[in-house]
Amino acid sequence: MLSIRKLVAVCAPLVFAASGIALAEAPLKGHPMKPEHMQEMPMGDHAGIHAALATPTMPGQDAFGAIQEIVRILDADPKTDWSKVDLEALRQHLIDMNEVTLKAGAVPKQIDGGLEVAVTGNGRTLIAIQRMIPAWIQMANGLNGWNAKAAPLPNGELLTVTATTSKEVQHIRGLGFIGLLVSGAWHQPHHLAMAKGEFDHAH
Repeated sequence: MLSIRKLVAVCAPLVFAASGIALAEAPLKGHPMKPEHMQEMPMGDHAGIHAALATPTMPGQDAFGAIQEIVRILDADPKTDWSKVDLEALRQHLIDMNEVTLKAGAVPKQIDGGLEVAVTGNGRTLIAIQRMIPAWIQMANGLNGWNAKAAPLPNGELLTVTATTSKEVQHIRGLGFIGLLVSGAWHQPHHLAMAKGEFDHAH
């Protein structure tokens, strides 16, 4: 007579095997297909997924992508007045941004209460500096309690940003020239307003 331990050892594999067969033959709960059919997918679905994965999403150039985003917004807004839209003004501004960000000289000097930066360049870079720095001053003066001002240089602008608290003084110095220039939440709305013909950056 078999002991209980030997009986379990003999019967257990048979029970698991029978369970496996039952699971394989039974449809999934709430699903009419058998498990092996779950791996099947119509060729059309495969083609759709492949097409989606194979479609590029990057615009290939950052200024191109920025203008493309603005055009999508304008197209989606039924109130867009296309007689006033000026995407060329936005393109020129993006060129200014490129010139100032990548080509301008920026020599910082710590002063009492903040930072002074001599922003200089030649040719198209100088034009961009003379447009962007005074425009930034108009928007940024008062941000975080800052006192921002600019003075003309023979080949650029002298940017000065100061504050009355030690925390903001360190903030200004830590940001440096480019960190100061990107501060504030108005730049993207400013691009949209420019594209709509509502803002003349040249003045």
